[in-house]
Amino acid sequence: MKKHIPNAITSMNLLCGVIGVIFAMNGRVDTAFLLMLAAAACDFCDGLAARLLNAYSPVGKELDSLADVVSFGVLPALILYQLMSYQVRGWLTCIPLVFAVFAALRLAKFNIDERQHDTFLGLPAPAAAMICGSLAYYVYHEPFTVLAQGCGTVWFIPAVALVLSLLMVCEIPMFTLKFGGKSQADLVTRFGRIAILCMAVIAVIITLVARLNWSMAILMTLVAYLLVNLVFWLFPATRRK
Repeated sequence: MKKHIPNAITSMNLLCGVIGVIFAMNGRVDTAFLLMLAAAACDFCDGLAARLLNAYSPVGKELDSLADVVSFGVLPALILYQLMSYQVRGWLTCIPLVFAVFAALRLAKFNIDERQHDTFLGLPAPAAAMICGSLAYYVYHEPFTVLAQGCGTVWFIPAVALVLSLLMVCEIPMFTLKFGGKSQADLVTRFGRIAILCMAVIAVIITLVARLNWSMAILMTLVAYLLVNLVFWLFPATRRK
């Protein structure tokens, strides 16, 4: 029975993604983002359950990728589509849908790339999806802010979708946020991981002090994660111990 527990959790990931798609198509991008968060929690827990129960299986690996394509590929693409369609009409609203294609490519590449055990190559699909979702949630609940007004322009959302899409399939090394282990990658990226945790705390403090919507803390943390990795890539000397 225990070997089916991780797959059951992965199936919940997929179910959250499918329900999120329904809400996104009905214009409720805020609820869709909450379901994306639930899917991300399931995505974390299925791997944890597989390790604790020693219940790895080829089916589980494939199911996980298929679920992620929906929850962190199709769902964020539709969220961006709906976010843009609030104020813009025409074929430009279809540009954010390419996010789903690149997310699928990212996940397929991850499955066959033996180099991505200790670090990622390219922005992980869940992180890219969370950037999209947290941005949409903030704009939905704070429509009169500067950021929301920027999202209402013709090119902002397409630019976000295209930049994140390219980052997902690029060869830029990006560290995981899993602490522990004795691998060289853990030692090299320790400072970056600690920096991200500090930035996450700062983001929460800023959000509370400035009375921003809570989704801004997630958005700022993920953008900080992306920027720190870009700095490490642009300036390799910073990766030395």
